[in-house]
Amino acid sequence: MTWINASGTEMQATEWDEMNMQCFGMLMDGRAQPTGIRRRGEDATLLMVLNAHHDLVEFTLPETVGGWHWRLLIDTNLPEDPGIGAFATGDVYGVTGRSLLLLALEAAAN
Repeated sequence: MTWINASGTEMQATEWDEMNMQCFGMLMDGRAQPTGIRRRGEDATLLMVLNAHHDLVEFTLPETVGGWHWRLLIDTNLPEDPGIGAFATGDVYGVTGRSLLLLALEAAAN
């Protein structure tokens, strides 16, 4: 698990002390080993973005090994079937105030 700031990079220790840090992401890497056996994990890689701020935050979708774009699964500010689709790594997504996003990394073609 990696904590991501709105710039799309890993959060640094000093950022946790910032009182204005109200939007961040949690990257759950499905490539992690689920057991002590030395092999690559096969679970989905997910990005959950939480925005506690009252206003829109421009969030850069992080670049991640093994994937080339993010598929939007949930945006609590959109209808159930937003039909939005996919976003490239590095794209900026406007996270509305007091909302949650869930995105899944789609693997790069081999």
